[in-house]
Amino acid sequence: MKILTGNDLKSGAVVWWDGQGWSTHITEAVDAGENADSIIATEDAARRVNAAYAIDAEQTEDGPRPAHIKDRVRALGPTIRPDLAVPAADKMGWDWVI
Repeated sequence: MKILTGNDLKSGAVVWWDGQGWSTHITEAVDAGENADSIIATEDAARRVNAAYAIDAEQTEDGPRPAHIKDRVRALGPTIRPDLAVPAADKMGWDWVI
């Protein structure tokens, strides 16, 4: 199974091809099959998504599941962990990385 993913040009969110357009929910992704390259070319020309590409996936009860770990992590979306926030060392609020 091949599903298509990319980033929405307006919001930057990870999006998935649902057969009609782009969805932010991987559970709505459909198998692009042999049409993957033509769908990607059409969507790139329309400038709806940035860097669309096809990934291997397997069908589960809950919907498609990316086959490779890097794509599974990407499907989770951005992760923000406030418990890992480090306060600025400088009293002025500067946090330097050199």
